[in-house]
Amino acid sequence: MLALAAERNPSDITTAAIAQRMGLTQGALFRHFPSKEAILQAVMSWVAERLLARVDAAVHSASAPLVALEAAFMAHIEFVCAHPGVPRMLFGELQRPGDSLPKRMAQTLIQGYGERLRRLLAAGKTGGQLDPALDEHAASVLFIGTIQGLVMQSLLAGDVARLRRDAPGVFAIYRRGIGSVR
Repeated sequence: MLALAAERNPSDITTAAIAQRMGLTQGALFRHFPSKEAILQAVMSWVAERLLARVDAAVHSASAPLVALEAAFMAHIEFVCAHPGVPRMLFGELQRPGDSLPKRMAQTLIQGYGERLRRLLAAGKTGGQLDPALDEHAASVLFIGTIQGLVMQSLLAGDVARLRRDAPGVFAIYRRGIGSVR
């Protein structure tokens, strides 16, 4: 599904196309998934698990909270570069009116991600790396929103590699905005 979403409008992806890409019959696909929404749910679970695992690994290997924030930022960028169908699918799903399980799963992913970021930001404030008056919630929203903005611009340009080029400079500005005012 993610490979197809990288190539075409995610709302145009049929279960027949998914089955064909996987080398299965549509009947075989439906033996594993009762509906297209169940497939979307499985994809969302996979995305959440893999993205947060990458972010957690990047943070774990960092020596300080500010270094961890940058590692998380770049790990997220690399995840999107490796799986360009993810943002296309997510943005498409989030535009649908009403409530859906994939939409709720995306919201849960963002909430969990935000909690991780707020813990890092609080540790950075405690350690003196970040401005003690920093609003941790706003800084975590800005962090995620900055990545979303970079992703949207790369989608508009049709150039996923643009993410890698732009991310370091954008993070440098973010870092200056949240940094200590000593």
